[in-house]
Amino acid sequence: VLRSLGIPTRVITNFNSAHDSNINLSIDKYIDISGKTLDLTEDSVWNFHVWNECWFIRRDLGSFYDGWQVLDATPQEKSKGIYQCGPASTRAIKEGDVDLDYDSSFVFAAVNADCVTWIHYSNKRKERIYSDTRKIGKFISTKAVGSNSRVDVTNNYKYPEVKEISFKISYSQYKNSLMDDRKILVTAV
Repeated sequence: VLRSLGIPTRVITNFNSAHDSNINLSIDKYIDISGKTLDLTEDSVWNFHVWNECWFIRRDLGSFYDGWQVLDATPQEKSKGIYQCGPASTRAIKEGDVDLDYDSSFVFAAVNADCVTWIHYSNKRKERIYSDTRKIGKFISTKAVGSNSRVDVTNNYKYPEVKEISFKISYSQYKNSLMDDRKILVTAV
């Protein structure tokens, strides 16, 4: 419909898509002390989820948020009392501006939530035992114009995940540059 009105529109697929039912920006799993999963949340991770992006000027939010906007025709949660999702600015999602109207927090969680496992001891006490910050929002994609190729648009939604690198530093190589504080500044490029 939007294309017929002359509004640029494309389909987006998000793999490992989070469904954050309580909008706390994490997908929570609760287990008891024996390791049995407890049914205390409606959060889930879907293999994939699909929505549309449309190109809008955002006079309501300011020109910083112009550009691609998320519209989900199949929302699973109510927003302001009705089943709707969007238009959420992809720029707001990438920048973590989750307090803006039109479900930016829900879409942010869909592509960037942390998966957290908790041991639930009682109604008042729980302990976080595991957190995966990289599982959600993989290979966010659209179809290329004029071909059936996939175009990765993940960088439109989130900054690259930080990668840990390991390396060894020979003490003898750097001992002359060490000062009394015994610190070495290492810059990775």
